[in-house]
Amino acid sequence: MFENLQDRLGSILNGLTGRGALSEADVSAALREVRRALLEADVALEVVRAFTDKVREKAVGAEVLKSIKPGQMVVKIVHDELVEMLGSEGVGISLHAAAPVVIMMVGLQGSGKTTTTGKIAKRLTDREKKKVLMASLDTRRPAAQEQLRQLGVQTGVDTLPIIAGQSPTDIAARAVQAAKLGGHDVVILDTAGRTHIDEPLMAEMAEIKRKSNPHEILLVADSLTGQDAVNLARNFDERVGITGLVLTRMDGDGRGGAALSMRAVTGKPIKLIGVGERMNELEEFHPRRIADRILGMGDIVSLVEKAAENIDAEKAAAMAKKMQSGKFDLNDLADQLRQMKSLGGMGGIMGMMPGMAGMKDKLAASGMSDKMFDRQIAIIGSMTKAERANPDMLKHSRKKRIAAGSGTDASEINKLLKMHRQMADMMKMMGGKGKGGMMKQMMGGLAGKMGLGGMGGMGGMPDLSKLDPKQLEALQKQAEAAGMKPGSMPGLGGGMPGLGGGKLPGLGGFPGLPGLPGKKK
Repeated sequence: MFENLQDRLGSILNGLTGRGALSEADVSAALREVRRALLEADVALEVVRAFTDKVREKAVGAEVLKSIKPGQMVVKIVHDELVEMLGSEGVGISLHAAAPVVIMMVGLQGSGKTTTTGKIAKRLTDREKKKVLMASLDTRRPAAQEQLRQLGVQTGVDTLPIIAGQSPTDIAARAVQAAKLGGHDVVILDTAGRTHIDEPLMAEMAEIKRKSNPHEILLVADSLTGQDAVNLARNFDERVGITGLVLTRMDGDGRGGAALSMRAVTGKPIKLIGVGERMNELEEFHPRRIADRILGMGDIVSLVEKAAENIDAEKAAAMAKKMQSGKFDLNDLADQLRQMKSLGGMGGIMGMMPGMAGMKDKLAASGMSDKMFDRQIAIIGSMTKAERANPDMLKHSRKKRIAAGSGTDASEINKLLKMHRQMADMMKMMGGKGKGGMMKQMMGGLAGKMGLGGMGGMGGMPDLSKLDPKQLEALQKQAEAAGMKPGSMPGLGGGMPGLGGGKLPGLGGFPGLPGLPGKKK
């Protein structure tokens, strides 16, 4: 979503950080470029003006610390103002009310209200262990109520039985009553949308609000709509009164202006963002993490959280045991590839790694795309059980059969086997005896550089899997304070520490990033 803005702001701010001293003219020239980049990203003009004025005011009068270059100080000020514009702290859905808590979903037609209703219901059921009832109030769009019923079946969430001929306000009242009788904690009302804002729509929303007394009114907006989204948010807030925003299609290739503008214009927090079509692809909105991503600083906290959600703890423990014994077969490799896909693929992971956002284009140019993962998984899937456990069996005739079965050729099978050999060799090194193996030594060295020598975990490095998000954020800040800034991390001049051959140690049991060249021996 923010890639174009990230590239533009990155090049502008990199031009500043390279200089020893900055004049007022330098800051003004950079802010002109920042303003242009934000306007091109479809951020509202009033928001851009307020943003650049605040940055100029702070940057020109800023006291520069002796240990920090003036350019880095400007980057920090831009980052802090970006966080402020996005809402300082993340705000989740509030359930602090008498049960059943009523959540009312509003928005235009096609913004993704019904799907988002299903996603929120699943999230509250799985994470908060709440009993949720969904009710469709959309009597105009054909099969809208049936769509919500199907989502209920898919997610295992209760839906209000459909009674033909009832008005939206009657359905709302019936839903609240049914939730009380059924012992539900939360009832989500999926209201009807329109192709544009009109008077009957607003009157209907106001009447539903009066009848159901919702605790939360969430405006669902398509993040690809740009400037229109700002007017939409303002109109809904003035007429209905919203408590928060949910932005859908944040995984799209839009310019991200809506996300940056809507919070600033309405003063209402962005609570959730939709990052994909699947029912679990809904995330909380964390302003600081989004600002970090926009400025290319990575988002290691979200990456670790995502890993914790998507990676099976038992499988990770089994993999750790195999690492210690130095065993690693093609079944294990297939598991690693699937895990990487579930974390957003190569591009998704690189985008969250500090200082690594620029690597995505280089990887794509070298043919390291997520489609390559699919081909590699297909190759492994075309092998017999014995072949996966013992790759040395794979001679020419077997490779021919596997290539035909997976729709690939022998050269791709050879590449996969070479990659497996490199990773298996690395496993032996990481699980080696002595001081706890290469992994432990490497993480211990990293801990020393970060000033974390006394902490437990792997040779002095804290165990990331056991830290909560606040501790992870504190760890990230500590790393930056110790000089591990994006693009200048110790030990690699622009990469992650210890990443000698493109390996990603310590991330939820990953042995490494497959396909990247290893160090020459």
